[in-house]
Amino acid sequence: MREPGGAAPLDLLQLPFQHFPPDHVVGWRDGTAVSNRTLRRDILGWKRMLEQNNGQRFALFHADSLHFAATLFGAWLAGKTVYLPSDALPETCRALQSEVDGFLGDFEAAWQPLHPGEDISAHDDGSAWPALAADFPALVVYTSGSTGLAQAIPKKLIQMASEVATLETQFGGNLGDAEIVATVSHQHIYGLLFKVLWPIPAGRAVHAQSAFFPEDLKRIVPSRPWALLSSPAHLKRLPDQPTLPDTTRMRAIFSSGGPLSAEAARQTWQLFGHSPLEIYGSSETGGIAWRQPHHDPALRDERWQAMPGVTLRINTDAALEVRSPHLPDDAWFAMADRAEMAPGGFYLRGRADRIVKLEEKRISLDQIERLLMDSPLVAEARVLVHEGTRGRQFIAAFAVLTADGRQLLERRSKIALNAALRATLSGAIESIALPRLWRYLDAMPVNQQGKITVAALAALLQPAAPAATQRPTMPDITELQRSENTVQLSLCIPDDLLYFEGHFPGAPILPGVVQTDWALALGRRCFDLPPRFLGMAALKFQRVISPGATVTLDLQYDAAKGALSFRLHSEAGQHASGRFMLGPK
Repeated sequence: MREPGGAAPLDLLQLPFQHFPPDHVVGWRDGTAVSNRTLRRDILGWKRMLEQNNGQRFALFHADSLHFAATLFGAWLAGKTVYLPSDALPETCRALQSEVDGFLGDFEAAWQPLHPGEDISAHDDGSAWPALAADFPALVVYTSGSTGLAQAIPKKLIQMASEVATLETQFGGNLGDAEIVATVSHQHIYGLLFKVLWPIPAGRAVHAQSAFFPEDLKRIVPSRPWALLSSPAHLKRLPDQPTLPDTTRMRAIFSSGGPLSAEAARQTWQLFGHSPLEIYGSSETGGIAWRQPHHDPALRDERWQAMPGVTLRINTDAALEVRSPHLPDDAWFAMADRAEMAPGGFYLRGRADRIVKLEEKRISLDQIERLLMDSPLVAEARVLVHEGTRGRQFIAAFAVLTADGRQLLERRSKIALNAALRATLSGAIESIALPRLWRYLDAMPVNQQGKITVAALAALLQPAAPAATQRPTMPDITELQRSENTVQLSLCIPDDLLYFEGHFPGAPILPGVVQTDWALALGRRCFDLPPRFLGMAALKFQRVISPGATVTLDLQYDAAKGALSFRLHSEAGQHASGRFMLGPK
């Protein structure tokens, strides 16, 4: 926690870490402690370099949270506004190019990212650390795009400082001196606040890398007290993983990005011995409310409690409205969520903007999703309005199946499963609202924030290329998640794949050599890999892959070691894993 001194509220504007001892540990990188001396040096190096640049607006992206923090605080001390993209992909950079004066951090060389140079030492006598100005337009963040195109949202420093103080008041006692381990990125408002702006000024050590894969989580988790910063998308997948971290010194779990289901909360409790602290908010408002439902579904209370200083009301459309010090002014802000006030809090009642009209009929997309998830065949569901030929609109459904649903699909057919789910819906909704398109997925596609986006779902509806005369040699591929050095892909294995021929007659399975060939080929599509194959390590084949199966491929590239790791898994368990060793020509 903060160094001795203080019952005073945590004040981000004063950059409290500047007063910590030089050897105070601000974080960990690959098991090595990073000192406050190092952080201060790096911040001042960025400050000095940016003060010499005439630009005012800079895009910042860095996978390492400590390098990111040094760049961010250095830019603010230099009076620069920071734009925070969720990734550094070429399309994102092209969109940013007209908005910013330069790029900072892990951007491709084509975007000419600025760096403070190798000698970033700067004289540090304390005079270079003025308090940050409360009304400074410090940040531009972006919505996740969960209901459409992402929108830019400006933030003043006072908004973030207010939220940091609120978080310490509300949750500081839960954490104590816990170190922060995250499965989410700091490139959005939730991760930014919980992994950088709150813990570093509060004196809590931050682990620089995010734990995208369960193996990473096991490796990163310290033997000291720690807390997990995560999302529903990550927490829901952990129970199926063979590798889990030591939880004996865990203090708390935070989750944001959407409500956590009762089943996911129960499984999280079983795995970690903690019920997640769920945070409700938005990019525009910051944190609005929190809850920590009981892990037993029979005792679970779905009510949310407002954060300190946040005032709530319900408008005439049954939507939630917020007034908060985390907003730019004192006006009421209308959310896109319906809500119902209750003693001690409120209940969320679905998205107000998910009522659509089809042929003059009002249809609730939330209702369709709830009905589908009431079926024993469906574990998770999403629906959207899709525009087909001649401008006709209809409902498209995406579902992750339970074991029963997967069994029906494999033993009978997709037509039979479609019919069973339509029957589930037909007695409760208008016929026009019955889905006309169905997609069955191994996992919902999510972005780095752990959120399901309309764009990712819509991409799954794009028409397939015309069938070739030859039998296919590759699976149908859907990207689920991506970060700087990790990619997760969904692979749908065609029934008529060429490589099933003769392997084996009467009971075809996917050859192991094909699995490794795909992993390396897709790794080369996703990363700039060294050209030379040096060998393989830790190669394992645990379960066969049959025609028509859908499996998930996790790829992780360690550029420093020239190693590409892969893992093929599905609801049935792990199928294969291994590591390619690569080198230059």
